[in-house]
Amino acid sequence: MDTKVLTSLKKCILFSKFNDTEIGNCLSIIKYSLKNYSKGETTAIEDDPCTSIGILISGSVEIQKIYESGKSLTLATLNTGNTFGEVIIFSNKNTYPSTITTCEKTEIMFIPKESILKLCSENTTFLNGFMSLLSNKILMLNKKVKNMSYQTIRQKLSNYILEEYKNQKNLIIKINYSKKQWAEQLGIPRPSLSRELINMREEGIINFDKNSIEILDLDVLEETLY
Repeated sequence: MDTKVLTSLKKCILFSKFNDTEIGNCLSIIKYSLKNYSKGETTAIEDDPCTSIGILISGSVEIQKIYESGKSLTLATLNTGNTFGEVIIFSNKNTYPSTITTCEKTEIMFIPKESILKLCSENTTFLNGFMSLLSNKILMLNKKVKNMSYQTIRQKLSNYILEEYKNQKNLIIKINYSKKQWAEQLGIPRPSLSRELINMREEGIINFDKNSIEILDLDVLEETLY
């Protein structure tokens, strides 16, 4: 097994508890495929049947909602070790709900549903990893639903900053994506995001630069949500 593949699989929650030999043993009893894509290539189209889990070995992809007008909304960006399709293949409507497009040269491992079931039935460590993966997806969806419940841009932004403060345990939180991606995650226009950030800085609530936000007044952020 290629060293790059093994290193990438260890970043995936499905294989994070395995050593190189154990990963090799898992892969030796199942069917899987490795596919390479160029930048801007589509790996799945909305409503295509989903029969495999995809694991990013290298590169990155965007999960997009593409509307009839031609406009697109980026729902998430996935990087090395991230997965897609794990929920869909076991649902009653096992088709992709969104389009997946590569952001750069990308390699993806596809593991079909039958192989996932085999690994789950024969290896409790893999089963635990798969359950953790599904649980994390549920928590992420709950987080998105919570964000949707907030009415104003300031509430959405404050909720995001507070969630990251809890996760990163630091008053200076790192932002690992562009403002465009950030705005799309929050479901707000990019100019509105920039404008609200400036307003909050002028009010002494936060300070920010391209890659980070510093929380200056934690109490005001929390009061915004109530």
